[in-house]
Parts: sequence; structure tokens; C-alpha cells
Amino acid sequence: MKNSPEIQSERLILRKFTETDLPALYLIFQDKDVNQFLPWYPLDSLEQSRSFFEQRYASQYVQNQSYAYAICLKEDNVPIGYIELSMKEPYELGYGLKKEFRHQKIITEAVLTLVQQLKADHFPYFIATHDVRNPRSGGVMQQIGMKYQYSYEEIVQPKNQRILFRLYLLNLDGHHDRQVAHFWNQSIIHFIETNL
Repeated sequence: MKNSPEIQSERLILRKFTETDLPALYLIFQDKDVNQFLPWYPLDSLEQSRSFFEQRYASQYVQNQSYAYAICLKEDNVPIGYIELSMKEPYELGYGLKKEFRHQKIITEAVLTLVQQLKADHFPYFIATHDVRNPRSGGVMQQIGMKYQYSYEEIVQPKNQRILFRLYLLNLDGHHDRQVAHFWNQSIIHFIETNL
């Protein structure tokens, strides 16, 4: 088993967050624009970023397997975003990027780099969801070859917001008839959009 092995692409290094990254971690997660579509509140202090690091990243790095990465540019190896994959089914992918680095296909490059690692590790599949108010995130999912499955409504905590999500799936093991009904079954409001 591997735990977030360092991987690289043309422009990026994907590596574990470390305690020395706390200032960069704070800058990523304190931004209200970046946080707008995330299921937690922005960090409001550097000290809070330490707790966030310990709970969200350090705890994963002691497990047998994880994919929880800082996204860094090769030129300075400083975190500008994150990408991670839940190790519990249905293996949900999440990512975020500082706003000054948007529109450069950095997240797309990071996800495609992670996909190559997942294939090498014989990982079966993963899903990703996006708030319908954030179609650019859905664009990333489409660009990497994910397929739309369905839409569903969920009340997201701790913000207590009712959000409509679209769910996408990427099969890595050739089982293209796979159905991931996890959120469909949990949500009272769910449907398939036909105009995407």
C-alpha cells in the first residue's frame, strides 16, 4: 500500500502537506472565494490551520493508504491548492486552488496526474460532485473523462445549506456498467438531467 506518494507532471509536484506548509495551507483555506463551494468555513487564523492540518492531513498520512496532496508548482514547491481522494466508498475526489492560479488548467493537470497513479495502484473508480452553481468544477470533471451520472440535493454541514449537486464517475478498471447509487439513495430529491 502507498500513502500519498509524491508524483509529478510537467508543471506540478503533488506531495504530502507538512507542518512547514502551514502558512501556505492557511492562504489556501482562508480565502472566502475558494471556500465558497467547500463544505467547511474558511480558516480564520494560522493557529487554526495547524488544527486543520492535523485533522485533515496528518491523520491520513498515518493510514495504510491515502491520496491527500498539496498541489505545488515545480518552480518553488509551495502549495497553491489541494487534491484528495476519500478512502471510503464511493471514493470521492475533492480539489481546490487559490484563485490567482485559476484558468490555467492546473487542477485538470493535477487530477490527470493523480489518475495515472491510481491506475498504477489498480484503484477501481472514483466519483466527484460539484455544486450546480460552480460549473467550472464540472468542466474539470468532463475534461478528465468523467461521466455524469445524476443530480441530487443535500443539506451540507456545518454550513447548513441546501445544495444541488451533480455527480460524475470515472471507471479505472474497465467496469463501465458500474452504478454508484450512494448519494441517490441518501437523497430524497434526485434526478437525471438530460440537457448536459
